[in-house]
Amino acid sequence: MGNVSIPAVLRAHVFFDGQNLFKTTKAAFGYTFPNYDPIALAHHVCNLRSLQCDGIHFYTGVHRPTENKFWYDFWSRKLGVLGTRGVEVFSRPLAYCDETGPGPNGQLVTVRVPREKGVDIRMALDIVRLARSGDYEVAVIFSQDQDLSEAVKEIHRIRAEQGRWMKAYCAFPVAPSGRHRPSINGAAPIKITKSDYDACIDPLDYRTP
Repeated sequence: MGNVSIPAVLRAHVFFDGQNLFKTTKAAFGYTFPNYDPIALAHHVCNLRSLQCDGIHFYTGVHRPTENKFWYDFWSRKLGVLGTRGVEVFSRPLAYCDETGPGPNGQLVTVRVPREKGVDIRMALDIVRLARSGDYEVAVIFSQDQDLSEAVKEIHRIRAEQGRWMKAYCAFPVAPSGRHRPSINGAAPIKITKSDYDACIDPLDYRTP
């Protein structure tokens, strides 16, 4: 960062890829539904790095009610509560396609597979837009999607162009064994242990009304 001085107050915006965080948390800790509280996690990580949490952004694909009523209701409840608590929420209906492959007994079976479309693009655009407008010095990204490495590269370019101190972190869960997926290229890692995570579990269970 050359001779650019570190600001006395480091403003942070925290960006969550909701589905990516759920999948990595399930793999690391065994939880079977998204029981995390993004607000608690954002403030926990910011406190670890002495950052001022100035914004929380949450992104996820959501099942259509005709495809999966349970998960549609779950995310409708959870996102509705987050929206009332100052979190900027972006959601988009999942797209579906039929895929055929070998089943348990070797016979071909066709399953309907949901896909997120445009969620990671929206997240990357927001990361870059807010960096360029000077809304933060630090981006904390709760995702290990390497597609977001391009947004991190853009943060580095903006830092050089504007002569500002800026940094990107990648926050992710780490299994008790130490196993984890790689962090986003170019972003400094912040490892979330099970005890860290358990302290940030949402007290509300959105699986029931």
